[in-house]
Amino acid sequence: MSTTQRRGGGPVTSVLTWQVRPGREDEFEDWTHGVTRCATRFPGNEGVSWLRPEEGHRFHAVIRFRDARRLADWLESDERASWHARLDGIATEVDSERQSTTGMETWFSLPGTTTRSPPRWKMVLTTFLGAYPCTLLIQWLVAPRTALWPLPLRAAVFPVVLLPVLTYLIMPRLSRLLRLWLYRPPGD
Repeated sequence: MSTTQRRGGGPVTSVLTWQVRPGREDEFEDWTHGVTRCATRFPGNEGVSWLRPEEGHRFHAVIRFRDARRLADWLESDERASWHARLDGIATEVDSERQSTTGMETWFSLPGTTTRSPPRWKMVLTTFLGAYPCTLLIQWLVAPRTALWPLPLRAAVFPVVLLPVLTYLIMPRLSRLLRLWLYRPPGD
């Protein structure tokens, strides 16, 4: 599904790839500063980061918006079109490499591939399988020891423990273990 087809929802991050003509890198760098200033003033923008290549001529823009609708508004805007018109002969966007995520997909990405994220219901089920045992352990081991703490502090313990454990330990292993089920093409 393309970025412009998804509407609403939570925050979305999109990666745009640019092929810069050899010898035109300085002009492209100047252009990135201007288009970034324009994009950051656009409603719903939450930041733009540029990844410059150590070798080669492919630059990547990581753009964050409050939701997919606002990202689509930027991608289809007259302001962006005006900035793109300035790139004639300098660089071209590689549309086939555009990628967008809304959050959970990063737990399910396969390094070094362009495989699409699994359906959301599979991501939710897999996340539940990873989070439930952690939640149970936190409730059993940590909750009794923090019962007298103020509620905001007690509530902070849960995500401080759970999120790093899920992100760095459990979800990478679980998504590898379940990869045949998660990434099975529809109809198989």
